[in-house]
Amino acid sequence: MNAPSQHPRTREAFCRRDRRSVRLAREFTGEALTEWGVTERGDDVLLCVSELATNALLHGVPPGRGFLVRLTLYPDGVLRVAVHDSGSGEIRIPERSTDSERGRGLFLVSALADKWGVEERHPGKILWCEFGPPPGRRRP
Repeated sequence: MNAPSQHPRTREAFCRRDRRSVRLAREFTGEALTEWGVTERGDDVLLCVSELATNALLHGVPPGRGFLVRLTLYPDGVLRVAVHDSGSGEIRIPERSTDSERGRGLFLVSALADKWGVEERHPGKILWCEFGPPPGRRRP
């Protein structure tokens, strides 16, 4: 008999172009992590969600639009966070001086996540980051 195949768990939330949406994206993510029993690196995940949502609001969501937060937990324990927006623009980690008050969001994501990247979407783009389970452990 074949073992049952495991599928990724996915949750999505659509957020309006509103300052409160960053908080709502964090709350949505916190609820999903709790439901899935993901406790390792939860603070890192929440900070990255905040940064990606803020980036979408500031640079990727035209008036009258919103952004989508998609969380996917794969059977191997990898958690993927993806923020879909409808704006254009090239994404890169800006070089900032230590006294700069802006431009640190993607720098933080690149420092905290195991992987991150950008995918094209029409219209817009998807910024994503991934977090693997601790070595030797799989998530439920």
